[in-house]
Amino acid sequence: MTGVHTVAQSDARAQRSGLLGHPRGLAYLCASEGWERFSYFGMQSLLVLYMTHYLLQPEHVGKAVGFAVLRRAIEVVTGPLSTAALASQVFGLYTGFVYLTPLLGGLLADRWLNRTLTVTIGAVLMALGHFLMAFEATFLLAITLLLVGVGCFKGNIASQVGQLYDVDDPRRGQAYQIFQLAISFAVIAAPLISGTLGEKVGWHWGFGAAGVGMLVGLATYLAGRKWLPSAEPRARATRGHTGTDARLTPSERRTVLALVALLPVIGATEVGNQQMFNAFLTWGEASFELHLAGFAMPVTWLLSADAAIAVVCMTLAILLWRAYSRRWKEPDDIVKVAIGAGFMTLAPLLLTAASVAQQATGAKVSPGWGLAFEVVNELGFALVAPMALSLYSRASPRQIQGLMIGVYYTSFFLCNVAVGRLGGMLEQMDAATFWLMHAGIVGASAAVLAVVAVWGRRVLMPVAA
Repeated sequence: MTGVHTVAQSDARAQRSGLLGHPRGLAYLCASEGWERFSYFGMQSLLVLYMTHYLLQPEHVGKAVGFAVLRRAIEVVTGPLSTAALASQVFGLYTGFVYLTPLLGGLLADRWLNRTLTVTIGAVLMALGHFLMAFEATFLLAITLLLVGVGCFKGNIASQVGQLYDVDDPRRGQAYQIFQLAISFAVIAAPLISGTLGEKVGWHWGFGAAGVGMLVGLATYLAGRKWLPSAEPRARATRGHTGTDARLTPSERRTVLALVALLPVIGATEVGNQQMFNAFLTWGEASFELHLAGFAMPVTWLLSADAAIAVVCMTLAILLWRAYSRRWKEPDDIVKVAIGAGFMTLAPLLLTAASVAQQATGAKVSPGWGLAFEVVNELGFALVAPMALSLYSRASPRQIQGLMIGVYYTSFFLCNVAVGRLGGMLEQMDAATFWLMHAGIVGASAAVLAVVAVWGRRVLMPVAA
């Protein structure tokens, strides 16, 4: 009984009111995730530019241990690649596998370790990976540590957000929006600090700043430990002391299958958004007029602008649904995801229009086109990302919740692998066709989500605790 009592005490502490009427632990989780995302997006904002401008240049690429083997493996599938196309492929593989490894992290926490230990291991590995990016020779080792570290950290901290609430608590969706808001603040700072240091001072300074941010995130998480849910998943703790059967019911199995089937659809929804860190940067560097009053603006600043826009859009979404819920019942999570996907379909069409304008005049276009793309994209993203995460957290059976959050992140794996492959096509087609292709992919996923929102909602209803 002692173990059960400890879990109950921890959950009671987690439920005490704090941030905006939410449990106090939410503030610590948001801050921890914010610092982790600062480190991740700081590194990601530099990755393609670092490879194309420095690491993959003939005088440097030979210093990266094992990179020749990786290149041969990639080109067996793709054929010979230019420097830009190779960088895009590496970027796609990295940002794809980053969202596959949370499966491992969720399984570790659910079956063998606990969430606190798994998150801590992940943070340490990520910090070490960022610091090793300072050396050409350890590039692939650094990437490997980052992949494993994110896997241990990301899914488990996200699942703890859901564990702060009962399955039918309407605050869960808002909590994930606030969680996403913290990420947006981090993405504002990451390109401004890591991106500017990398582009203006030295690539390794930018990567080092990302590593420091990860250490701050770990310290924040450990400082708030007493306000967080029990380190051991509640379902496993209960089973260990009461003998409760952890097998899935037929209804739970149907729900899990439905959630798995949605993964490629949700991944396709994110294609335009994730391309922002890849082809959008290389295309924007060549296509936008970035010289303002004699100052050459780093193209990574567009990512900070996007993050600032994301903060505004996410805040508006939170306020909208709060006001809506005072008079009506909020739509289900899947309905919100479908609405958001519709907005995200429109965003690449703006870049198509910018490309047409550039082709017509032959001159560089205003960065305003990029900002317009970001506004429309973030209006949709404010619904898609947090509500999809809320859906998987709410609907997943308790005993495999950590694993299912990892399953959710595989949608980003599928997306980013596709983004890497699609990004390499920018050299082979005109830009207008390139961005129109992205709009078509996102639009098709939006149509499927609309069908699921109408006819598939019963299967995705919350599972009883």
